[in-house]
Amino acid sequence: MTLDPIHVDNIARLASTIAGTVETTDHEDLAERVWTEWLPELRREGRVILEPVGEHARRRVAIDEIALVDRPFETSHGLDSGTINPTTFKNGLVVDVAHAAMAVEPTDLDLHRSRTIVATVHTADTTVDHDTDWGRRDEGYTQQRVLHAPRVSRYAEGVVHALALYLAESKHALDHANAVGDLLVLDGPIYPKELFTWVDRDPELGDLAREAKPHAVIENYVRLVEKLYEADVPLAGFVKNPSGRAITRTLASKGIEGPWPDDAALFNRLLERPADDDGSDGGDGIESGTGGGRGSGGGRESGRGTGGSGPRTDELTATTWFHARGGTDRHLAADGDALGVERRLDPELYEPTFLVIYDPRTDVTYKLEAPYAFTRDPDTRRALTTQILSEVAAERGPPTAVAKADELARIDAGEKASIRRKFEEQFDTDRLRSYDDVRWPDVEG
Repeated sequence: MTLDPIHVDNIARLASTIAGTVETTDHEDLAERVWTEWLPELRREGRVILEPVGEHARRRVAIDEIALVDRPFETSHGLDSGTINPTTFKNGLVVDVAHAAMAVEPTDLDLHRSRTIVATVHTADTTVDHDTDWGRRDEGYTQQRVLHAPRVSRYAEGVVHALALYLAESKHALDHANAVGDLLVLDGPIYPKELFTWVDRDPELGDLAREAKPHAVIENYVRLVEKLYEADVPLAGFVKNPSGRAITRTLASKGIEGPWPDDAALFNRLLERPADDDGSDGGDGIESGTGGGRGSGGGRESGRGTGGSGPRTDELTATTWFHARGGTDRHLAADGDALGVERRLDPELYEPTFLVIYDPRTDVTYKLEAPYAFTRDPDTRRALTTQILSEVAAERGPPTAVAKADELARIDAGEKASIRRKFEEQFDTDRLRSYDDVRWPDVEG
């Protein structure tokens, strides 16, 4: 049964009531105060968790112009890992399968054919061990293995998902790093942040994060940074749905109670520009600093007005780069312990840095991450910024290589259903179903 028109109208009246209690001008002023007074050096318990890499500024670039600019990197590689999502079976097994692929722009079909597949399994039965060594199939183009997840009393689905996803991604990245000539962009963060969230979520998970198998996965990402740093090939991560709360939570602890549910919402507020902003109070360009080098560009801080006329849609806006040392990023900060993983370079070089991009055409905020090993150099910073802004402008979304990798690694609903049926056949048992499977039989998790 659907809602009658009168019900829809009544709900709309509730929205009107809520809207009448919200004063957006105060929120806009508060966001500007946060940008000016807090974000240049945000501290939590005396420790700096956010500070600019170079100048503290916001930038704007004309979409039509940046889309056509000469891009600093001739080739760009993207990498992603897709999963079937955790699946519980009646025999007590919890399984997830991850499938990683690397793409390149321009295309390289041999590279696109290469895949890394990991099936992670959790069981309460302590008498069996499902671990296998890496094996090769498809004329050597596919490597695969089964990983027996450490036993947990809760969170089994989250554990098998994270270990499968991050092991497949990091192993594939390391094994194919030598094929990357100019730039590697991961589809998502540069580190396995979900593993780092275990430390804060539950004591059992926190202990698990330091065990051998999760430790080895984290180590893969650290070694990837080192390998690409030695090859002078920048590593970045393009986060399509940033959701961190390190900044907003720190502000709240200082009594700054903003209306933003997460950090992305705060940056969205700071970066969108009203239609009647003619730019007379702001600056253009990618990033100021020393001239020359790849993607060089000048600029000055971009002012931002607010108003009710809607955002401008002819320009991308972005922050300049920040050091990130709060939340899960603290583990790879210079003063973090990387959950016990040895860092062979100066610990500062592994520190996550980021900038935020706002695309007014879709009203979407993206986050670009990179280790400080690469962004400490002004020329590389500008090159990364120029490259990604240009691709976002041209594609109205993720960079081409990232989109290609996402397409290669994605396991669609039909394929997920087929894989699960094959597991049921091999296990001689059924998947454990819920009422949602009855209610929506055509929806695959």
